[in-house]
Amino acid sequence: MPKDEISFDDFMLDVNPANMEFVHAMHDYLLQSGCTFKIAVANNGRVLSYNVPKTKRVLLNYVFRKSGMVVRLYGDNIGKYQSALSGMPENMKKAVIKAPICRRLADPAKCNSRCPMGYIFELGDTLYKKCRYSAFMFEVKGENHNAIRKLVEHELSARLPAG
Repeated sequence: MPKDEISFDDFMLDVNPANMEFVHAMHDYLLQSGCTFKIAVANNGRVLSYNVPKTKRVLLNYVFRKSGMVVRLYGDNIGKYQSALSGMPENMKKAVIKAPICRRLADPAKCNSRCPMGYIFELGDTLYKKCRYSAFMFEVKGENHNAIRKLVEHELSARLPAG
């Protein structure tokens, strides 16, 4: 391993002990599904990103914030499994609702033309147009583990070729 490369074990040194089992289990699941990962250093700590097999598209990141670790899921296929959002804990639903709108979807002139569009989906009876970078950003904590895992499974399944 090159001197400046960060290992998964190094990344885990920053993870709250209460989340270690979850992060390890997700790591194993994603690797078994063929995903690759990369760890980089950012302002608030290390960022662990997983890419879907045979694509350069990121599936999710673990990012550190002042409040702790969060997971950012890129829900490119949210329309195929938006019903799963209703089963999330209330704190996750509130995070989705609180996330900023996608300026590009609202008014393309108000956003960088190179910015990928956000997501259009329903949560409850409300239609949302949310920014892809914050729509599905959730605290990594015990009460969220199962819901995060289910959303990741749905998104990965939608991205992988059938068969």
